[in-house]
Amino acid sequence: MALSRGLRCCQRVFGWLPVLIIALVVLWSYYAYVFELCLVTLTSSVEKVTYLIIFHVIFVFFIWTYWKSVFTPPRQPDKKFQMSYVDKERYENEERPEAQRQILMEMARKLPVYTRTGNGAIRFCDRCQLIKPDRCHHCSVCAMCVLKMDHHCPWVNNCIGFSNYKFFLLFLAYSLLYCMYIAATVFKYFIKFWKAELTNGRSKFHILFLLFVAIMFFVSLLFLFSYHCWLVSRNRSTLEAFSAPVFQNGPDKNGFNLGFVKNLQQVFGEKRRLWLLPVVSSQGDGHFFPTRTLSEAQNPLLANEEQWEEEGLEDDSHDYHQDSSLAVEIET
Repeated sequence: MALSRGLRCCQRVFGWLPVLIIALVVLWSYYAYVFELCLVTLTSSVEKVTYLIIFHVIFVFFIWTYWKSVFTPPRQPDKKFQMSYVDKERYENEERPEAQRQILMEMARKLPVYTRTGNGAIRFCDRCQLIKPDRCHHCSVCAMCVLKMDHHCPWVNNCIGFSNYKFFLLFLAYSLLYCMYIAATVFKYFIKFWKAELTNGRSKFHILFLLFVAIMFFVSLLFLFSYHCWLVSRNRSTLEAFSAPVFQNGPDKNGFNLGFVKNLQQVFGEKRRLWLLPVVSSQGDGHFFPTRTLSEAQNPLLANEEQWEEEGLEDDSHDYHQDSSLAVEIET
């Protein structure tokens, strides 16, 4: 037990190393650009002010989105999905697999769960002792089930899922913009140092290396950001891109694909003025997602657990309604 705790402690400590590396690279890039390029190398006051203002605007959004990606905890399933003490006793005391599946089916009947395992059973996490909501997966690094889990990213030392996927996408976008801006503004002075038109040795080293690092990160981030843009356009997570979600009628890689606009709104929300800001604006609460296999009237984005009680528990054969006005009619 002590050895296991020690290993987990070491894992937590070493998990912050990639974040520390990113932080050191960013701090050095800030020093190299602001001091060595703008304050030492540039001679035009107008150019200095312009470069510094634009740089700091991009830098603030870059740091803000990275901070949110790192320190926004992954969201776990609601207590309604956890197995009660009575159900847990029944499940553990039952040795027949078919009977265990029936117990899970009875529990899932009260929940908005549509995806299944490969053999058609209810998705259940033995470690967390809960029925997995659609698109939820267990992260072995975080040791928890994460709503709409995409992947565990070592560079932010966090699990990317429903709660911070928007922040992660914005971090990639502002990282690209940060690298592109640095490369574009530094290139002219890179050429001047290369032609020996500028002779400051210390600044020369920082500017040459700054251009190299900016281009290197830009290329690598471009591929990653493009891939996630493709995932958003198809309404898939990284896990779902490798293994299609299984519904009652079988696997369907496009099961959650509602069309480009609705897919985009599901991640960034309907208020476009919030799309570029690292603030919470994603639709729903991560427990339920509309599917294209059922009609729109049967697939809402449930925003809270009270809706499950008011709408879903009244009639097991009557599914949820997306339009809020229809939901009021059902209640009345």
